[in-house]
Amino acid sequence: MISKIYIAHCEQDEPLAQELARALWAVEMESFSSLYRKARILSRGERIRFGIRQSDCFIPILTQKGAGSPEVNQEIGFAVGAEPLIIPLVESGVELPILIHHLQPIVFFPETYEDALGKIIQNLRELTRLDWLKIKCPYCGEEMTQYISPQEEVEKALLAGTHLETRCSYCQKNIYLDPRTFRPIL
Repeated sequence: MISKIYIAHCEQDEPLAQELARALWAVEMESFSSLYRKARILSRGERIRFGIRQSDCFIPILTQKGAGSPEVNQEIGFAVGAEPLIIPLVESGVELPILIHHLQPIVFFPETYEDALGKIIQNLRELTRLDWLKIKCPYCGEEMTQYISPQEEVEKALLAGTHLETRCSYCQKNIYLDPRTFRPIL
């Protein structure tokens, strides 16, 4: 069962990592990051080792800068030794580092990053059980939990270029969700 995911990225890719963490949060998965700001009493290296050891899955975000980052490559090396599931998220044109060169990456262009996040969620759904979805209502700000839409509905919405629909259990307003990331659309 996959419930905790470690996100490796360079400092310049922090916005991409935050977007991935939000998408994982929506499907009730916990994420760790190399730039994790908590537990400052521990060294950054110890936070990295703890995060990778505690994770069931490791997702390196590899852009041009990320693939060339010594820190990201050290995290990849540690993850290979710790043996979690590794799903590389790779910008088009970037070559995978040698230790994970044999893996099948999820490739993205900067303008299609949300599509890649949808592929990650879809792959995680195929590997583990995802039953719940967390949604923060864009109207009243309340956070609610509900069953996640079946994958068939998600695929139907993606093919039709439409959204998923739900209702806020607090303010009763309809909420439209991006079928890739389950993020509310305003």
